Amino acid sequence: MDEIKTVSIVVPCYNEQETVELFFNEIKKVFSGEILKELRYNILYINDGSTDQTLNIMKKLKSESDIVNYISFSRNFGKEAAIYAGLEKAEGDYIALMDADLQDPPGMLEDMYLAIKNEGYDCVATKRFSRKGEPLIRSYFAGIFYRLINLISKTEVVNGARDFRLMTKQMVDSILSLREYNRFSKGLFGWVGYDVKWLAYENVERAAGQTKWSFWGLFIYALDGILAFSVVPLALSSFLGVFISFVSVLVIIAIGLRTIFLGDPVSGWPSMASLVSFIGGLQLLSLGIIGQYLAKIYMETKNRPIYIIKETSLKNMDK
Repeated sequence: MDEIKTVSIVVPCYNEQETVELFFNEIKKVFSGEILKELRYNILYINDGSTDQTLNIMKKLKSESDIVNYISFSRNFGKEAAIYAGLEKAEGDYIALMDADLQDPPGMLEDMYLAIKNEGYDCVATKRFSRKGEPLIRSYFAGIFYRLINLISKTEVVNGARDFRLMTKQMVDSILSLREYNRFSKGLFGWVGYDVKWLAYENVERAAGQTKWSFWGLFIYALDGILAFSVVPLALSSFLGVFISFVSVLVIIAIGLRTIFLGDPVSGWPSMASLVSFIGGLQLLSLGIIGQYLAKIYMETKNRPIYIIKETSLKNMDK
């Protein structure tokens, strides 16, 4: 008789008091269905320093159900840290990563499980084929980000990719072996390889509450992704330096020839001021790019923990 497999569902949460219990109820419905009822399952909530009633609701659910556990951070460490903590502490044969706001449809877990069980995939991931309901400016810049990072990086990041995925324990262990402090999970999932099947679905609105991602926050997250998986910006800085130097030599030669043969004096200070400002701007841009990489190196060398747990319902914390 085959051993019953277990699915651990990792759910990062930050101020999700309106959705934590809704998510729990939806998961129970899905796992009572014909396809997933052959599995055991548990939910591991990660409270990422919430300031509302999120943690209290997690404790309430834990007191009512043995399938629920929670980890609560000492402060807000960010979603990437919450993802890492959840993957590190989850103990299932399969591990699902989902958001609590139900923008990741729980019903898709059935197709994801069947793809791993019957088709031999190591991971089934999801992506949105439309961004209906999302602000147009956010959708526009998201498209630019995916095109840019795939252009300059050897690691593919699928356009519209969500964190929502079901993975084998082997793949999760490989991800956990990458202990870098500056994490960009969408890139890490692609970097480790393995056989991945993609399921597309239309964008789903939040079940309740408000998104915690501002435009600026998403911009910084995108920048972190580019710096984490490409050194092209550094090469671009070098190329700009060589190019500007070459153009400057040509300009000097042209001015010299013009003065010798035409007796025409050099133009006044406005053109010179414009050139100096332009070149100065490029220098600052290049220094800024180098500074970003140095900042990432600086944070890595500190070797600080990715997260700090203040309290948890898990009994075995030696893992």
